[in-house]
Formats: sequence, C-alpha cells, structure tokens
Amino acid sequence: MSSPDPQVRAARNPSTPSALRGPVVAVTGAASGVGALLTERLAASEEIKQVIAIDERRGDCAAAQWHILDVRDPAIADKLRGADVVVHLALDLDLGADPAARTAYNVRGTQTVLTASAAAGVHRVVLCTSAMVYGALPDNELPLSEDAELRATAEATGVGDLLEIERLARRAPRAHPGLNVTVVRPAVLVGGTDTALTRYFESPRLLVVAGSRPAWQFCHVEDLCSALEYAVLEKVEGELAVGCDGWLEQEEVEEFSGIRRMELPSAVALGAAARLHRIGLTPSPAGDLAYTMYPWVISGSRLHDAGWRPRWTNEEVLTELLEEVSGRHTVAGRRLGRKDATAAGAAGATVALLGAAAVVRRARKARRRV
Repeated sequence: MSSPDPQVRAARNPSTPSALRGPVVAVTGAASGVGALLTERLAASEEIKQVIAIDERRGDCAAAQWHILDVRDPAIADKLRGADVVVHLALDLDLGADPAARTAYNVRGTQTVLTASAAAGVHRVVLCTSAMVYGALPDNELPLSEDAELRATAEATGVGDLLEIERLARRAPRAHPGLNVTVVRPAVLVGGTDTALTRYFESPRLLVVAGSRPAWQFCHVEDLCSALEYAVLEKVEGELAVGCDGWLEQEEVEEFSGIRRMELPSAVALGAAARLHRIGLTPSPAGDLAYTMYPWVISGSRLHDAGWRPRWTNEEVLTELLEEVSGRHTVAGRRLGRKDATAAGAAGATVALLGAAAVVRRARKARRRV
C-alpha cells in the first residue's frame, strides 16, 4: 500500500476534521528499523494528527517533530507532553551487543518511558516484544492463543529483556491508573532485520535437531507496522500476536528454499551450541536453538477479530528473507567472511566449528588432570 509523500502530508491543512480527531503519537527509536517505518507510516496517515519522533539521532521523516535524546533520560517526560499515544520501539536486540549493557538499556528505557508517559498525561503506551516470549516447547499448541502462558526462559538472545518488559507492561496500569498498555508480539520478524532466526537461513545447511518438530511463522515489518497502527488508533488493545496466517513445516521450508538439512542428535547440537557460545566463537547462546526445534506459532485472533489482516504470506516473507541473506555465509550463528566461507566449504565450516569446540573442551579436561 503506497503512502503519500511526507512533504504532501506536512502541507495538509491541520484543521481538517479528520486531523482534529486524530491522536498525537510519539514514537521512540524513530530514526531506524521498525521505528523509522512506523514514523513514516503514521506521518502519512490522515487519521493521525501529529507524530513526535524520539531518538538519539535525527531520522529522515521531515513530517515528524523530532526530539534528540536517550529514552533513559527522565527529561523525555517533557517531550511527551501533549501526546495521546506512545509507541516504544527503542530496543537494543543486536546479537553483538554486550548482554549486560543491552539489558540495562532495554529495561531502564522501558521503565523510563512508562513512568514518563504517565507523568505527561499519555493515555496509551504500545510496547513491542516478540512471540518468542511464549517459549518454544515440544508441547506447544499449534497455534498458540494470545492468552497462552509465557513459558520462555532467559536463555535465548534478548528474551530475558523481553520477558522483563512484559512484566513492566502488566504492572504499569496498577502503578499508573488510567494508563493503558498494549503489547504487540510479532513472529519471526523479516525486512531489514538481523537476528539469530534470520541468520538460520544464511547457513549452507539448515541445522535440524533429530526428533524436533519445527514450525515456521514469519512477520514482515510492514505487517508489524500496520498492526502497531491498529493499536495506536485504538482499534484493538491488550496483548496482541502478529504474523502471517498459518505456518510452514520444516520440510516445506527446505523444499521452498532449496537448502538441504544437516541433522544432528539433540545432545550434540545443544552441547556444541553451548560450547561455541561460551568460548566466543558464535554470538548465539544455546537457547536460540530451541526456536528452530519446537513450534511457537501464534493465532493472532485479536487482530483478526478487529478486522486486521496480514498482507504477506509465509512463503512471500521467506522469499524476501532468502533474497536479503543471499551471499551471506553463517555457520552456527557466526558470520563468515567470503574468504572463510570459500575455504571452509559448506559442511566443512560446520565441522570446523564443532571441532573447535571439542578441541577446547578436551584441552580444558587435560588442564584439570594436570
């Protein structure tokens, strides 16, 4: 769906009835990623009165009113005055980030935004976490309802932060009566993203753990932005899951992608993943592997009941993902340079990394015996 030019949007007469009725929306993390896309989308919407963009640098949306500051700064409360809705997207989920620093930023930032929003008189805050908070478990229903218990642990990249954000979201209305908090949980997010799950498709072979039951459901960033807009306009509220309709079985993914599998016993795969991460060879902890082993597909019924529909199918999103990662070489979550990938070869690179972990383990055992 094409959007009007931001300059055209800015030139519109703000006294039109639709503009007067629309909310003033503040977006944190507005300069890049999902935040930048949502800022442009809202600024181009006739249903939005004004967009306040907040980030540590200025973004490209000329139609928004920009404030440059860290979301952990309590001064953000002054920037939020006059806003009806805040969409908090300033999260650090970078695979290469220091885990302690990442958690400090994500949790403190969310706490500050919630407190500042209440102080500024904002009536709704929209948070974005991930469907990963449901956990990837062998006994998960297909699909999970939004009301399903959050059974994830903090063992996967960033999931501990997301679980803490979920807890903050549940506590906020009690701490700040009158503040509505909506949480949006996307499936595997695709569209300019870099996560352990998108890197899975950069591998020369798709690692499959023997006896596992993977099920793949994607969410394109455009669909996430349209779902966030639904929440902004109060067409839906509460805890919302968003993704493509249905899911793909592992065999369908392999057939569609043309990438063959490499199957390993569970003990070997999980043990090697833990060792590789512990010795610093890969950015992904072993907990990330569970999300490629067991289903965590969501129904998205609340958005559907409100009239929202995804514009992308799982097959279409997977096609875009494969195009995005074309030419990249990743093994066990670790990006290889072109020279490394050429020298190691597909299976050879995997064997080399697994072997490196085994060598380190043997060396440590030998030191303990001395």
